[in-house]
Amino acid sequence: MKNKKAIFAAGCFWGVEHYFKKLKGVTETKVGYTGGETKNPGYEQVCAKNTGHFEAIEVTYDPSKITYEKLVKYFFEIHDFSQENGQGPDIGPQYKSAIFFANKEEKQISEKIISLLKEKGYEVATKRLPTKTFYPAEEYHQNYYFKKGAEPYCHFWKKIF
Repeated sequence: MKNKKAIFAAGCFWGVEHYFKKLKGVTETKVGYTGGETKNPGYEQVCAKNTGHFEAIEVTYDPSKITYEKLVKYFFEIHDFSQENGQGPDIGPQYKSAIFFANKEEKQISEKIISLLKEKGYEVATKRLPTKTFYPAEEYHQNYYFKKGAEPYCHFWKKIF
């Protein structure tokens, strides 16, 4: 079976990548920018909050080893999806929580998981948006925590599902 891609935004992309790299079935991760109008944005532009982009991660996965639904559930377990305008101490539109769906099936799966969370009593601020062009971030952002030998400061894993 051919590998597939999924795009998520959950605050600072360094921590999101750190956790997704740990999943069995994830074959590659790239951090970058998506959701805005500016072509080929850079980190400073996105941080200036005028491009409309989110810091995001593109996850390449083997669907014979992990499903899109499991990726979505994990996404919700590694950040505070109730936070409106950022993640932890990182505040701003580029740090908002979002799922970028590529097709009707992905949209339905994300809506189903959000409904489950709401049934469990959770507030959900996560946006659901159609996939736009994903622009890889500068090389120094890729595999950041691995290169630094550090752990994320504003991401955590919390069993929900």
